[in-house]
Amino acid sequence: MPELPEVETVRRGLQPVMESARFRKVEMRRPNLRFPLPERLAARLEGQRVDVLSRRAKYLLADLSSGDVLLMHLGMSGSFRVNQSTPDVFHLPRSSDRAHDHVIFHMTSGATVTFNDPRRFGFMLLIPRSELAMHPLMAALGPEPLGNAFDAAMLARACANKKTSLKAALGDQKVVAGLGNIYVCEALHRARLSPKRQASTLATQSGAAMARAIRLVEAIKAVLGDAIAAGGSSLRDHRRTDGGLGDFQHNFRVYDREGQACPTPGCRGHIRRIVQVGRSTFFCPVCQK
Repeated sequence: MPELPEVETVRRGLQPVMESARFRKVEMRRPNLRFPLPERLAARLEGQRVDVLSRRAKYLLADLSSGDVLLMHLGMSGSFRVNQSTPDVFHLPRSSDRAHDHVIFHMTSGATVTFNDPRRFGFMLLIPRSELAMHPLMAALGPEPLGNAFDAAMLARACANKKTSLKAALGDQKVVAGLGNIYVCEALHRARLSPKRQASTLATQSGAAMARAIRLVEAIKAVLGDAIAAGGSSLRDHRRTDGGLGDFQHNFRVYDREGQACPTPGCRGHIRRIVQVGRSTFFCPVCQK
C-alpha cells in the first residue's frame, strides 16, 4: 500500500492541474470501488472549484468551494494519471491499461485526471468540511511526521506506556500518521534502533524523551524527505501522475535487502528478515539495538 511519500508525490503531481480549477465534467465508469461511490458524485462535483488539495496521512483531500471535501485513498493499486490538453503544454503519455480507469475528472485547467485501480481497494468519499475532523477515518489519526508539532517529546509521550515493539508502535496510525512498513524499517535503521525494542523505551519513567527518541524523530523526517524527493518507492503499483516510477527503492538500506551487508559504515552485520504483526521487518541485528 502506498505510504506517505507516495501519496505526497501524487498530491504534488495533481496540485498544479486541480488546485484553483473547477470540475468541468466527471465520468464515473462504475458505481463502486472498495465502497460505493458517493451518491450523485458527478453532479455534486461538476462546477465546483478545488480551493486546496492537501494530504492527511495516506489520504488526499480536495477542499471544494461547495463546502465539501473530496477524500481519496489509493488503496493497494490505485493511481492518478494526468493528461494535459492545454496548448503549449507537454502531453503526458496515457496508460495502456484503460480497462481499470474508473473515475475521470475533466478540469477547467485543461487537464484530464484519471483514477485507475486494478484491484479496486481505493475509495472516494464526499464529506462536509465541518464534519471532516470527526469523521472516523480522520478522528483517530496521530500527528503528521513532517509537521513542526511532531518531535521527540510527542513521540515519547505516545509510546510511554506501550508494551508493543517499536516497529508495531510506529506502524500504528494513532501514534504517527502515514508511516508504513517500508519507511518504519528504513527510519529504524537510520536511528540504529532495533524493531524488536519495546516502544516504551523511548521515554524515561517520567515520560520525557530519551536521546534515542530524538534520533528516531530525526531519522523519520529525513527518510520521508528523501523518499518524497525521489518520487516515492515503486515496488509494484506506485506511479507518479505522469506515469513514471518512483526512485527511492534504489536507496533502501534494509527493506527487501535480506542477506546483504549492512550499509552502516564500520558495521559487519548483514540484513535479517523477521515477521512482526504479520509483516516482514528488515533490520541489522548488529548495529540496531
